Amino acid sequence: MSTTREQLLEIYRILLDSFGPQHWWPGETPFEVAVGAILTQNTSWTNVEKAIANLKKVGCLDAARLHALDMADLEKLIRPAGYFRVKAKRLRNFIDWLCDNYGGDLRNLEGIGAARLREELLSISGIGPETADSILLYALNCPIFVVDAYTARVMVRHHLIAPELDYRQLQDLFMSNLEPDVAFFNEFHALLVRLGKDYCKPTPRCPVCPLERLPHTIDIERD
Repeated sequence: MSTTREQLLEIYRILLDSFGPQHWWPGETPFEVAVGAILTQNTSWTNVEKAIANLKKVGCLDAARLHALDMADLEKLIRPAGYFRVKAKRLRNFIDWLCDNYGGDLRNLEGIGAARLREELLSISGIGPETADSILLYALNCPIFVVDAYTARVMVRHHLIAPELDYRQLQDLFMSNLEPDVAFFNEFHALLVRLGKDYCKPTPRCPVCPLERLPHTIDIERD
């Protein structure tokens, strides 16, 4: 029986061979990536792109300018991302934290440990574990593995975790079995999302799934 580490690496190899590099996270600057991580909650990336494009048009994809922006104007600009009132509050909370504590510049976070940054991000109202870890990995280049519903679904169906495991336990499956590498964690998570969207859906497409060839894949339950 292969080890968990070997199984995870085999999944990665198969997905990379099948899909190729995913080039995540789309964004021209770390700040844009952080904003996108907040706006993408409960919506598609296509909608987030529209909201970010609106911010760029008015020159507000900048912490200081967003900090000074009227809340009603912010809501209007990010409306395409959905739940715009809730997300405007969450984005403003993040901007307030960044401006009040770090001069509105993500570069001022350099040298601060990932554990402390994660704790601070989670203290911001509206920032949960997945969003905090996305900011840490994709915007701040911290070797933190991001997990989500797609990750959980794939791992459960391939018998690598129990269905009742929480976010931290699922994250530990990767963090405790793989070397901490930013580029690798980035690509692996992106590949799992691609798999979840295209194949490992609530009603799975197992016969055509790239992972169907895995030797340890047996009796995968259909939802």
